[in-house]
Amino acid sequence: MKKKFLTLVAFISFTTAFACDHCKQYEDSKDFKIKSAQVTHNKKYGTLEFEIIVEGKAGKTVPTPIGKLDMAPVLGYVFPTTLMPEDVGFSPTEGIVALALTSHPDFDDSPLWDENADGKFDNDGIVWHPHWVVLVQDKRVKGGLSVKEYKKADPITKPKTAPDMPMYMDSPGFPVVTHNNAIRVSVPAYRINNKVSFNYDAVACYLQVSAPEGGMSMDKPMLGVYNVYSVLSKNLSLPYKVK
Repeated sequence: MKKKFLTLVAFISFTTAFACDHCKQYEDSKDFKIKSAQVTHNKKYGTLEFEIIVEGKAGKTVPTPIGKLDMAPVLGYVFPTTLMPEDVGFSPTEGIVALALTSHPDFDDSPLWDENADGKFDNDGIVWHPHWVVLVQDKRVKGGLSVKEYKKADPITKPKTAPDMPMYMDSPGFPVVTHNNAIRVSVPAYRINNKVSFNYDAVACYLQVSAPEGGMSMDKPMLGVYNVYSVLSKNLSLPYKVK
């Protein structure tokens, strides 16, 4: 646990020192200035309700598409947690388990779900949707973190709902809703191993894909964090507990 906190502190220090030029267009947006957050255990329905409140309109701002996967922009409201990777269906591994609510119009990484209900399952990446990810420190990107990757030959376990990408990332299909200054997602307790007591934080950030033609780049991660717009605790100490 201490190692996770140290990684997070290093991450926020790194981010402050190296802001991303390409993603500065969202830095002043109140839609990514977090005012509060909470995770509530709803015992009546056996769910955990994750919520972030921002100064502006939660989810109103989405990335501008660039028309290709390589360098595609991703915006996210993220809950770093003290959950373990195996709690959300991954093999045991080092890293920080986070629930990321994301929007990215250039690709769709939730092929099992039709989030815009138009009968097509591959065209709704812009709709805010959830991912479980395992984050690791990564000095190749200006935000200091990336989604942990693996080689396709590695004998790892992933949830059945995970997309076919060599990353510790799942597309669980939990319902995400936005209303005024709030973005919320409801997670069944059994989908996190019935762990209803853990710590968390809340972050708004910009991520970017690296998928050059001819194979993956060694210079950049497949999905890296390039800028952080706000952190609820200010220091990513994960001080908040499930209510």
